[in-house]
Amino acid sequence: MEFAELITTPKLDGVILHSPFHEPIDGTLCITGHHLILSTRKENVQELWLLIQAIDSIEKKQPPGSSQNGGTIVLKCKDFRQLQLDIPTSYDFHNVYTSIERLSNLDRAELSYPFFYRPMYPLLEDGHTLFKPETEFAKLLATDQWRISHVNRNYSVCKSYSSVWIVHKSVDDNTLMAAASYREGGRIPLLSYRHDNGTVLLRSSQPLVGNSGKRSRPDEKILDAVAVKDKKGFIFDTRSTGLAGHCKGKGGGTEPDMHYAQWQKIHKNLDKLVKCDGSVQDHFSKLIEACHDTSISTDKWLQRLENCHWLTHIQSVLSAACLVAQCLDKDESNVLVHGSSGLDATLLVTSVTQVVLNPDCRTVRGLQALIEREWLQAGHPFQLRNARFCYSNAKAKNQQPTFLLFLDCIHQLHYQFPYSFEFTTQMLILIFENSYFSNFGTFIGNNEQERQEMRLAETTTSFWSYLNRPDVITNFLNPMYEPNKAAIWPSIAPVSLVLWRELYLRWVIDPKHQRTAAQKADDLIQNDKNLRTKAIRMRKQLMDLQKEFQTLTADSECEILHES
Repeated sequence: MEFAELITTPKLDGVILHSPFHEPIDGTLCITGHHLILSTRKENVQELWLLIQAIDSIEKKQPPGSSQNGGTIVLKCKDFRQLQLDIPTSYDFHNVYTSIERLSNLDRAELSYPFFYRPMYPLLEDGHTLFKPETEFAKLLATDQWRISHVNRNYSVCKSYSSVWIVHKSVDDNTLMAAASYREGGRIPLLSYRHDNGTVLLRSSQPLVGNSGKRSRPDEKILDAVAVKDKKGFIFDTRSTGLAGHCKGKGGGTEPDMHYAQWQKIHKNLDKLVKCDGSVQDHFSKLIEACHDTSISTDKWLQRLENCHWLTHIQSVLSAACLVAQCLDKDESNVLVHGSSGLDATLLVTSVTQVVLNPDCRTVRGLQALIEREWLQAGHPFQLRNARFCYSNAKAKNQQPTFLLFLDCIHQLHYQFPYSFEFTTQMLILIFENSYFSNFGTFIGNNEQERQEMRLAETTTSFWSYLNRPDVITNFLNPMYEPNKAAIWPSIAPVSLVLWRELYLRWVIDPKHQRTAAQKADDLIQNDKNLRTKAIRMRKQLMDLQKEFQTLTADSECEILHES
């Protein structure tokens, strides 16, 4: 298929663009296979380059009784921008609308822009191979407790997991294969994180217990391998007891107590995040609707903010993650986290837990590594979840902003501990955007197997390769960062949670004044750091001079004594 077949009007003059915080622009609209480009001859006016993949919803408005006078096309984008194109004639209006609609609804991943994008800068590193499990867990593998297993090298044991597993040395590959049939989708308990005190965090999907009370000795062996004598571990089920019981009637359920005597179960009510029924997407859509309604009163705004339940979801995830972190850090107990499929709420809890406990996850490279192992390699279905966003009417139950919820949780931690993160929240926004539309292939596909089949490492550029370029990453470094090796324990009280205004309100409230103030603050902090560095250097020079003076004085005294 050629893109030209889908584009009825590739170029059109006299199009007027309306965009947030800018005066209307009269220019020429060009439609390519992947971009909308609007250019003008006016000086100091920036062109519009919009990736068609960024369009979530397209609407057309035509005044009644004016069929010959064109109309307006409203583009609602996945970065929350709402753009308006005024088309002069009815013929061109319908052609442009049809062209954009066709291009924005292509569902074949290999036709997306990352497969056509070629960077115009040298690649300093290959982000596709930057965070391999062998290197990420190198220190742990150097011990005599854990090993690498390639039992899933052909993805025959579990299609959603990666091909490389980190498993306990006492568990052989035959046991792993036998245990896979007992877990939904073959997602057996695998290592997610090892804490400094030696406790481990595991993740999996639900056991297939069913009403018959089915058991699996291989699965029990995997958990027994990490169990500590005379110390119970915790199985953290992200479902309520009611939902877990409901799943049992469908062949799933939770681990029978009699067969997992070394483990104690905790249920947390994250049902809405587990069901994947579109409710979280609906709640998020209500949040964005409220954010764009600038005509409502304060009371109405607060009421709509409460009714969308978005901050409630964030509070639930943070509460669950802090509880798991406390089990690992304070109680010194191992933890297994799972829900039903282990693809959403499970990954939310395990990843946020690591940001709370592990200072490395609060660095630029550490966050990238966390996203790789806990989301990409762990099989979060980005292609399904992020196919559409909050504006689209073509919503499916598999689409929901789980990954954005994770980024918002990090934003809440960043807000409460601004000195403990090496990066700014602007980097989180950039990651969010690229998870929905991108020049890069990092977030394409639903699991590692699909990415291998599409040969993404060979045919696309990695987002991490771009982000880690020195001229790019310096724009996202936190000038107030002070390395903090301790865990960060956030307040999860409702009054402590804030709306991420940098993201959700950035096209509603002009942020130029905030950006100017932030830049001045950054300059002051940088000047202060430079002065401190200079003071430390001068202090060192003074100490060196003092040592030299003392040496010379001692030598002089020795000479005087010798002569006398």
